[in-house]
Amino acid sequence: MAKECEHFSQEKKVSQNTESCEECEKEHLPVVALRMCLTCGHVGCCDSSIGKHATKHFEETGHPVMRAVPENIWKWCYIHEKYY
Repeated sequence: MAKECEHFSQEKKVSQNTESCEECEKEHLPVVALRMCLTCGHVGCCDSSIGKHATKHFEETGHPVMRAVPENIWKWCYIHEKYY
C-alpha cells in the first residue's frame, strides 16, 4: 500500500451530505458511481458519469481528497492524482 499523502491529514470526520449526487438529480442525469469529499461531505458523481460532479467540486473548492461511497474501499487525492 502506498504511503498516504499529506492531504489525508487535512480530512475531517464528516458525514455524507446527501445519499446521491444532488447536481445529477437536478439535471436528471444518470449516475455511474458516487464519491464523497472528505473535507465537507459533498457527494458527487464519478468521472465515468456524465456530470463528473465530484471532480467539479474539487475544481471549485480545492478540497483535495474523496473516497468511494458507499464502499469506502479507496481514497483519491486530486493533487497527487493517486489512489490510496
